[in-house]
Amino acid sequence: MQKRFDTLLKSRQLMLKVIENTSNEQLNKIPTGFKNNIAWNIAHLVVTQQLLCYKLSGLDCKVSDEVIRNFQKGSAPSYEVSSEEFEVIKKQFLQFPVVLDEDYAKGIFKNYTKYTTSVNVTLKSIDDAIDFNLLHEGIHLGVILQLLKFV
Repeated sequence: MQKRFDTLLKSRQLMLKVIENTSNEQLNKIPTGFKNNIAWNIAHLVVTQQLLCYKLSGLDCKVSDEVIRNFQKGSAPSYEVSSEEFEVIKKQFLQFPVVLDEDYAKGIFKNYTKYTTSVNVTLKSIDDAIDFNLLHEGIHLGVILQLLKFV
């Protein structure tokens, strides 16, 4: 399992590296043909990990309900994310894989509510959620790389 946590953190470090020279305007730009932007994708990954791992385990998420509403599946950018807010999101983006690793080691994930994802993968445990989250992150890395070409 440790390899999965390491992979999650390294993939998130890579995502931040590929956008490190992107302006706040570029982070918030929704190019023609796209439904969202880079800032939304990064925040969406923060929220999705929380929902898949914590909420479905019956635990409290480490982000507010407002952040969840703004960046969960099915949402779209409804405002421009400020530079200050994006700095907070980036900190969470790098911190939450470490916290997940620590919480997993503590054994806090005792229950899990079965959930079928939008790509028809059924998650039945925290291990399933952690595995699927890696796939989900890879999908959004691809989206971010595409967005970078148009901003």
